[in-house]
Amino acid sequence: MRPSRCRDRTRSAARRPFRPDRHPYRHPHPRGETMSETAIRDDRAAGRLEAYAGDEVVGHIEYFVLESPARALVPVHTIVEPAHEGKGIAGSLARELYAMSAREGVPVAPLCPYVVKWAARHPEEAPAADPELLSAATAWLTAHPGRF
Repeated sequence: MRPSRCRDRTRSAARRPFRPDRHPYRHPHPRGETMSETAIRDDRAAGRLEAYAGDEVVGHIEYFVLESPARALVPVHTIVEPAHEGKGIAGSLARELYAMSAREGVPVAPLCPYVVKWAARHPEEAPAADPELLSAATAWLTAHPGRF
């Protein structure tokens, strides 16, 4: 029986020197596109952190700013356009959201399932959310059903 491709890659990767710019398990993006060709901009008035490829919005995180019991950024949805999935856009948006929160000195209280999972995988970049802020964010969202 022939070994699987993954097993072959693992064995051959162990023989090659490590190159941080080319991880052995990373698959190239279709058409050679990468996240580095994408810019991220915060539209605070609209409550959107947007990823742009040129002039086109290719993904975004919808969020609101909780004011009470303390100020917090609350991501609700992460959306990446289907033609741009698999390029690291959602992760880059989540990383920038946490970077924004650090720059502003405001915690993140994630309600978006993607951001919750991303934060669990990156605890060094995404501090755990305060349960009281999460409860307040959930109550705010329930009180404003038309917002998202």
